[in-house]
Formats: sequence, C-alpha cells, structure tokens
Amino acid sequence: QVQLVESGGGLVQPGGSLRLSCAVSSSIFSIYDMGWYRQPPGKERELVAAITSGGSTNYADSVKGRFTISRDNAKKAVYLQMNSLNTEDTAVYYCNARYRLLSRHYWGQGTQVTVSS
Repeated sequence: QVQLVESGGGLVQPGGSLRLSCAVSSSIFSIYDMGWYRQPPGKERELVAAITSGGSTNYADSVKGRFTISRDNAKKAVYLQMNSLNTEDTAVYYCNARYRLLSRHYWGQGTQVTVSS
C-alpha cells in the first residue's frame, strides 16, 4: 500500500554531485522515520543516512561531511544530496520508510548511482 519511488540516480565523474529523491505515497508520511541505504555490487546493503520524523539525522562514517539527508513533509519526499562522490559510492541506492507504530519498513525499488571516469 505504501509505495516509495526513487529518482535522480545516474552516472557521474569522481568529485561530482547528485541529488536523489524519494516520493512516498502515504497520508502519514510526516510520522515516518526515513532513510537511504545502498548496496554496492557484490556487497550487502548498508545504511547511508537517516532522518527521523522529528528531524534528527544520522550518517554512515563513510559519507559524513559529503552527504546530506533532508525531508519535505509537504511534498512527502526525502532527499539525499551527495557531494564529492568517489568510486566507492557506486551502488544501488534504496529509500526506506519506517512506521514505528507497526514496526514496519517499506522499501523503494532502488536507483543506480555510478561514479566513474
């Protein structure tokens, strides 16, 4: 019922920037905790950044200072601004929504980010 659609992925050169977007089809988006995960080729999925319904943020050590997560409750969207990209950022990026009341997670289909020269 709750659907998440990622967009904004693509091919960029090292040092470049991308902004990922995630649109969420839920009338109660504002109370979800949101996150961005990624899965590099041949590796397991990992948390990149998270933002709670109250606006508190958390980042993986590998992206601190380079990535910024934000949300727009009016647009029911969450964003990931990625700067100073390097080849190790190459992965499929997934949007995640957590509904704490039901202990439930919802996932998007993912968007490919490739950093290569």
